[in-house]
This record gives sequence, C-alpha cells and structure tokens, in this order.
Amino acid sequence: MVTVGAMTANLASYLLHLPAGRWLGPAGYGEFASLLAAQLVLAVPALALQTVVARETVHGAGVAVLRHLGYRCAALACLAAVLLVPVVAWALDTSVAGAFGSLVTAPLLVLLAAEQGLLQGRGRFGALSVVLAAAGIAKVVPAVGVLAAGGGPGAALFAGAIGTGLVALAAALLVGRADGGGDGRVPTAGAVLRASQVQLALIALTSLDLLLARMMLDADSAGLYALGAVATKVAFWLPQAVGVVLYPRMANPAQSAAAVRAALAVLVAIGTVLVAGAAVCGPLVPLLVGDVYRPVQSLLWLFALQGACLAVLQGALLSAIAGDRTHLAFVAWAGLAVEAVLMATVASTLRQFVAVAVGVAAVTAAAVAVLAVRAASAGTPTHDTAPHRER
Repeated sequence: MVTVGAMTANLASYLLHLPAGRWLGPAGYGEFASLLAAQLVLAVPALALQTVVARETVHGAGVAVLRHLGYRCAALACLAAVLLVPVVAWALDTSVAGAFGSLVTAPLLVLLAAEQGLLQGRGRFGALSVVLAAAGIAKVVPAVGVLAAGGGPGAALFAGAIGTGLVALAAALLVGRADGGGDGRVPTAGAVLRASQVQLALIALTSLDLLLARMMLDADSAGLYALGAVATKVAFWLPQAVGVVLYPRMANPAQSAAAVRAALAVLVAIGTVLVAGAAVCGPLVPLLVGDVYRPVQSLLWLFALQGACLAVLQGALLSAIAGDRTHLAFVAWAGLAVEAVLMATVASTLRQFVAVAVGVAAVTAAAVAVLAVRAASAGTPTHDTAPHRER
C-alpha cells in the first residue's frame, strides 16, 4: 500500500513535466525545472522531520509535543525560504515571484511531514499511503490547472503549494483522532538537523554524478548519461516502501537489529531483480528512444546497479536515524567527496563515469550497511543517544 501511494505521488510529479514543457516553452520550462530543483533541496528538512517524528512516536512521545516540533521546524523553514527567495532568484536567473512560488512550499511540506511521521510511527500504513498519494496529486493538479490557464512557473508552483497545505490540514485531522499520551520526551530541532544532514548526503549522492556529467562530458555523452540515469532513479525509488514500513521496528531497540537486517536483505533482493531486468531490457533502449541512444543499452544494468546500491545505502542510513546514530553519515559524505574527485580528475568517458558512480555507491553502501548492522546488533551507546538516556 505504501508503494502504491508513493508511486502515485512520483508518477504525478513526473507527469507535471509534460504539460509544463509543452505550455511554457523551452525558456519557461527551464525556469520551472530549476525552481523545482531548488524546492527539492529545501524539502530535505521535511524528509528529516518525518523520520524524527516517526522515531519519537515509537519511543512514546505525545502527538502534541511532536506537532509542536513540526510547528517550530515549519517556522524555521519559512524564515529560510523568505531569506532565500532573492538569492534563488539571482542564482537561477528567475523572477522573485517565481522563486517565492517555489520556496513557499517548504514550510507546508514540513507540516505535512510531521503528520506523515505520526502515521508512520504508529504503523498506520494504509492511512499513510492515502496521504502520500493525495499529497502528490494535490500538488500537481492545481499547478497543471494554472499552466493550462496561461499562468507562469511561479503561479503554477504557488498553486501546488496551496494543494500541499490543504493535504497537510487533512492529514492533521486524520491523525488527530489518535490518542495523545506521551512519556514526557521532548525532541529538539537539533535532532531534525542531524537527520537533515543524513538525508542531504543521500540526495547529493543521487544527484552529483548527473551534475558532473553535464559539466565534464560532451553534450552527447551527457545526454546519454542522463537517459541511463533514469534506470538509476527507478532502482533507487522503487523499493522506497521497504524502509518506510520497517522504520518503526528499526526505531524500537528490541526489534532494531532484526529489522535492519531484514530491510537490507529485502533491498538487496529487489535490487538484484531490477539489475537483472535492466540487463534483459537493455536491447530495447534503441527501440524505445531512438538509435542515437544505442550506447546506453550495454550500460543500463550498471545504472540500475548504482540505483540498487543507493537504495541499500538509504536503508542503512534510515536505520542510523532510527537509532539516533546519525554520525554514520560521515561515510556517505566521504563517498561523495571521493566520487567528486574521481569524476573531476580520472573519468573522461561515459563508461568511466558510470564505473565511478557504481563503484562509489557499492563501497559506500556496503560500509554503511556493515556499520549499521553492527551498531543495531550491539546496541552500542553513542553521543547521539546520550540526551535521550538522560531524559
């Protein structure tokens, strides 16, 4: 059910690009796509907040306390968005109104993430799947309506923000039927910041190779890499529900070790199937997108392998957040640095770029997975968990 909800949201987001590209034209679509990218970066705190709220729900924190944490984080996100509007408008060469329409979504996503975290932590996955799907649809449908009426990128994104806000309100009403309770735990914004750097490291690892390919390779090779990276995204996002569903067990000290091992085993199994499928489907690439993309067919399985490794890395990093061992993210940041150096100094062809991306993803995922399993099995106290023990 979570997979269906997440895939509905992702499909809606992908479909938004079709009318935007057609109705805005190349220049307008370029602005629209860049503002969406900026919005994705500011959504990192929302992703982090959901994991923290879900973890603290498992540990017994009350709904009111966790909602208050969401309000504080939303206020910080709102302040950051306001301050960044002129910066983003200048950096991306867009209008101030366009940047505002994009960034105003950030605090609303934070509020929505708090409610999703409450549902996830309580194991209400049916309701969570509905909220995930509704959030994707409510963000896209108003934006498409504005585009159809002749509105620009900023107006379309602002309409999507309104849809997100409405779903956040509906989700709060849905969660509000649950009992409050709580054991007096008071999580802080610092926990969200620690989780944010974990999520940021993961997002950077899924995006850096595409950015560097565009900068370092010729235009044709960069285009080939971009197409192959579609397989990476599919292999990365498809098993996302595994971590979502097993996360509450990861946050439970009595079940953490078994849940981490189970999540990683399932992710490896799914990744193996996807890589094999990419190898079989590789010859279809020229038939589907044109003969000019023929060089990708022999590399498609490698792109899928990169995504599968990143999915395992995501599962391991989620377990680090669940156990408040966010220092494990240093391995991901180190992998990011190695990838950047190798792609900038060693790799010069399409095949070499893919090889570096796969190698870094595999080594990083393996290292973090081993550390995550050991930490969960041993239950070793860390500086991250000390404040919770004191409370």
